[in-house]
Amino acid sequence: MKEIQLAHGGGGEEMSELIGNIFSQLDNEILKEANDAALLDDLAFSTDSFTLNPLFLDDNVNIGKLCVCGSVNDVLMVGAKPLYMSLAFIIEEGFSFAKFEKILQSIKTECQNAAIKVVCGDTKVVPKNKADELYINTSVIGKSIKKLRTKNIKEGLSIILSGDIGRHGAAVLVQRNDLEADVKSDCKCLKDEVFSLLNENLDIVCMRDATRGGLSAVLNEWSLQSGFDILVKEEKIVIKDEVAGLCELFGYEPYELANEGTFLLCIEKKDEQKALEILKKFNKNANIIGEILESKQARVMVQNAYGAKRFLEAPKGELLPRIC
Repeated sequence: MKEIQLAHGGGGEEMSELIGNIFSQLDNEILKEANDAALLDDLAFSTDSFTLNPLFLDDNVNIGKLCVCGSVNDVLMVGAKPLYMSLAFIIEEGFSFAKFEKILQSIKTECQNAAIKVVCGDTKVVPKNKADELYINTSVIGKSIKKLRTKNIKEGLSIILSGDIGRHGAAVLVQRNDLEADVKSDCKCLKDEVFSLLNENLDIVCMRDATRGGLSAVLNEWSLQSGFDILVKEEKIVIKDEVAGLCELFGYEPYELANEGTFLLCIEKKDEQKALEILKKFNKNANIIGEILESKQARVMVQNAYGAKRFLEAPKGELLPRIC
C-alpha cells in the first residue's frame, strides 16, 4: 500500500502529481492553476498551515511571524491587497504559556504591519506528544488590484528575483544542528515591495514567493504550467557565503532551499529596469536573472559564467521538513 512520505511535503513533482490527479477529476479551472492563492472575481483567497521546528529561529522570527507573512505574501503574489485573516491553533497539551504569548505578540505585530484584521479563529488542544508543540492554520482574503496569473506566461518575458536566496532554509538548518553561523531567515511581509511595483502600473504577468522548494520549485512550476523553456544565469543569482557554505557542508542544492521573503516576477522587458530599480531599494541583491524562451519543452536551464548550461530539475522531495 502506497503511503504519504515526508518527501511529499516538498511541493515537488510527487505531491503535484498526487493532487493533480484528484483535482483533474473535479474539472475546476481555479484548482488547475495550482497557485498558493486563488483569484475569485475581485477577491483573492489563500489558506495555509504552518509547522516550524524549532518554533523560534531567532529573536525576530518565529512561527507567529511566519504564519502571517506566509499567507499575506501568497495573496500579494496574485496582485491583491490582503484585508482579513482567519487564525486557528492546534496546541499540544503542556505547551508553555510564555511561548504562546510571545508567538501571539508576533502575530499581532505582523498583522499591524500588513494592515490586516484577524476576523475569526479557533483553538484545539491535543494530547501531549501528538502535535509537535504547535500548528497554526491561516486563511487570508484580499481585494484584487491587478490579476496576475501564471497561465499568462509567454516567450520573451524577463524574470526578476527580489533578493538573495536560501536564507530561511539555512537558518532552520543552523538552529536544528546548533551550528555557529550568522544566518538570519529572510522572513518578512512583502507588502511594500509589491505595492511599490503595482503602483507604477508595470506590465507584470505573474509573481511567486519562493518558499518550499525554493527558486527551483517556482521556475519548474512556471515552465510546466506554461510549457515554455526558462533560462536563468547563475552569476545573477546571489547566494550569501554562509548559505553556500552550509549547502556545501550538507550537500544541499541552494536553489531548493526555502525562502520566506524573496519572490520572483515575470515582466515585459520594457519594464524590467524600472522594476529592478524599485526592488533594489528594498534589497540590493535583486537582479534580472533570466527569461522565458520561445521553445516549448517545459525545461529550466541554468547557464554559468562560461556559457555552459545544465538542467535545473524540480525538487524531488523535502530537504528540510517542518520549516513553514
